[in-house]
Amino acid sequence: MTLRLPQELREQFKKPFGTLYRGEGLEPVERIKQDLCNLAKIISVGDVVTFYLIKSGTIPDICVVDEKIMRKRAPKEVIRGTKRPEFVQTSIDNPAGQITKELVLALQEAMKHNRPTRIFVRGEEDLATLPAVIIAPLHSVIIYGQPDEGAVVVTVDEGMKDEAMSLLRQMKGDSLYSLLEDMMNQER
Repeated sequence: MTLRLPQELREQFKKPFGTLYRGEGLEPVERIKQDLCNLAKIISVGDVVTFYLIKSGTIPDICVVDEKIMRKRAPKEVIRGTKRPEFVQTSIDNPAGQITKELVLALQEAMKHNRPTRIFVRGEEDLATLPAVIIAPLHSVIIYGQPDEGAVVVTVDEGMKDEAMSLLRQMKGDSLYSLLEDMMNQER
């Protein structure tokens, strides 16, 4: 069960899927933090954004990392910075340009924890935002890095869940759709 991002959709998927906070390092995270209140869950996708969230004092409920930045090994400081003793640690396989059932189930399981969870992805975590939006409770946020621009915040509401599912339907493969639709309907 895998969804694959076709080459012809790669440019479309590079556009921010939410509100872009421009800047580098702590700058966008500090502005984002001002908007984080009364949230069901805070989910971060990507090593840099997770590192700076934690460095700023905000521990995400779920972080999805691959210990890489722009497909190159992340600096040791960043890797260490995303590992916290309070995190439940999970490791999964998810190849580049894909969303696997293993990723979806890891996100679903992490949503149940009362402790923060770090999902380490062997492969690539770039597309994890879409299933996270679908699985997350309403009034959650997903924060992910937008290369060379800043960080993007997706506020989970019914419209964003529908939009995420619409984007997933454009991907190749279909066996994950029913699983994700069931998860989305459970949240409604």
